[in-house]
Amino acid sequence: MIRRLRRTYRRLRLGTRLALGLGALSLVVFAVVGWSLTMYMRDYLEHQLGYQLKVVQTVQSKDAEANGTVRQKPYWGWFSAVYDVSDDSAVLRRPADIPDDTRPLTALAKNMARSDTELMSTVRIDGKGVYRLRACEVEPGVVLVSAAPMEDIEDTVERLITVQVIAFALAVLALVVAGRKMLRRGLQPLSDMAHTAHGIASHNLTESAARLPLRADGRDGGPEVDELRTAFNTMLEHIDDSLAVRAEAEQRLRRFVADASHELRTPLMSVRGYADLFQYAAANAPEERDRHLARLRAEAARMGFLLDDLLLLARLDAAEVETPLRMVEADLVELVEHAADAFRASRPDHRLTVAPGPGALRLRLDPQRIRQVLDNLLTNAAVHTPAGTEVTVSVLVEPGRALVRVADAGPGIPPADRERVFDRFYRVDKARSRDRGGSGLGLAVACSLVRAHGGTVELSSVPGATVFTLVLPLGAASLTKP
Repeated sequence: MIRRLRRTYRRLRLGTRLALGLGALSLVVFAVVGWSLTMYMRDYLEHQLGYQLKVVQTVQSKDAEANGTVRQKPYWGWFSAVYDVSDDSAVLRRPADIPDDTRPLTALAKNMARSDTELMSTVRIDGKGVYRLRACEVEPGVVLVSAAPMEDIEDTVERLITVQVIAFALAVLALVVAGRKMLRRGLQPLSDMAHTAHGIASHNLTESAARLPLRADGRDGGPEVDELRTAFNTMLEHIDDSLAVRAEAEQRLRRFVADASHELRTPLMSVRGYADLFQYAAANAPEERDRHLARLRAEAARMGFLLDDLLLLARLDAAEVETPLRMVEADLVELVEHAADAFRASRPDHRLTVAPGPGALRLRLDPQRIRQVLDNLLTNAAVHTPAGTEVTVSVLVEPGRALVRVADAGPGIPPADRERVFDRFYRVDKARSRDRGGSGLGLAVACSLVRAHGGTVELSSVPGATVFTLVLPLGAASLTKP
């Protein structure tokens, strides 16, 4: 039975359980208050009855001294008796106004013989009920015992207990009902949270239904519930952001795998096609064989470059485990000049100008990787602009950072493509051949390498002016002016 009640209690809602607990606690408090009040009232009434006995016995003592007996009966149901007492006996004087059962009166009179003060006691007299007895010494060896019924006191106490039970029961019932309603109202935000949590599985977290707004009716539940609501909404926002980042990462991974597969498929198909040509006699002629072998080597080299870039990107993504950089102190201006010389030699159809800057700027960096970044930016400017387009490279120093700007006067990058030019395998010109446009990894590799150095690559583009800005932290740089 107790286990069943416990199971039933656990299945109740939190508001109902709190209301029942509050009612039980209130019941205990009411019981203590009622018991204390009842005991106080009983003691007070007994004290008043004892005072009445004392007043009556004062008059009766004079009558006992004069006549030897007490004959008057001041109140209905009261008794009085005079005893001659010694050390071990108490003899009742006659006539006396006494009940049929005189044992309680006699016992109190005997006790009075051994006491120096008046005695009070509450006893039950057979056939009469509960009485309050008072004994006092009238004169040496003479004791007056008076008895007053406590029926009125018992009735008063019983009525008081009845009133308390009814009043406290109604108060507890009202407290439970009203408390349950108030608690349900106060816990409504928690119910909203539970409802929202259940709806997350079937709703988009970005919807307004997946948030807990402030209630317009003022039933916010107090600052604690408001803090919980804020924390809950913050948690949902973090979950939403995490899911969005995860979905974007998965989408980028799928796109990356698809693009990588597509990029690798082309040279592999070329290698297989040239290998098939060797099955024919015409392909085994010396001049044909050399031409086909050269094409095979070119496709293999292209595939090797692509795999190297993919491996480098993978290592940069895992830079927290093992950095692929070899940091030394090198001159950034010298690296820019070397990259410019290589660009002039390989791209004679583009005019390259190196703007005047500092004579030397020594930074802690990986010279080979920064040179790779510069080559990629310059190659990107040559590939995306027509022949004869002017390209400018400049090195600037600002507070806390060094800048390398690669600018061209080409047609510019459309606004829709600017945010994705650093994505892997992304090409602005979708129709451009891979032989001319590369694999689409150049800017992605450059951005990752600069980020591994603690810097950034910024882009600004309008028709006639496209600028890629390489930003590197200065640190403890050494600057030499020209």
